[in-house]
Amino acid sequence: MTAIEANRPEATIVNDGASGAGVFNDGKAHDALRTIGEVTKALGIRQHVLRYWEEQFPALQPIKRSGNRRYYRPEDVLLIAEIDRLVNREGYTLRGARMALEEPASAETGSESDRLAEAAPAGASDSFIQELLGIRLRLARALAAA
Repeated sequence: MTAIEANRPEATIVNDGASGAGVFNDGKAHDALRTIGEVTKALGIRQHVLRYWEEQFPALQPIKRSGNRRYYRPEDVLLIAEIDRLVNREGYTLRGARMALEEPASAETGSESDRLAEAAPAGASDSFIQELLGIRLRLARALAAA
């Protein structure tokens, strides 16, 4: 555990499993809207970071009311928690996290090598892509064995 992780408060979000919606442990209704302050306090994310993520992740669109105040739905909070996990705990870049979140939708339309080819630098050869797939497979096996 890093010093940053040690200082972060634990999220008070519980996934109810049935509907997939998350709820806070704060006495409000499970489907209540949350302010940016409530969300950032629960997840340990700074407000300016959350606003930036709204620009980087098209799926993250809180409700905006008068004065441009943001209100987050339970599904928004779960998405923020997932982005936080990918970026701050698993080390994804923002682009990588965006691709990982979009992956279930694209998994049905193309193979893994097709998705890797799209993400590869322009002019990458098939052998380069196959080499990357091999590295990814070895890493997955190493993680499974650990």
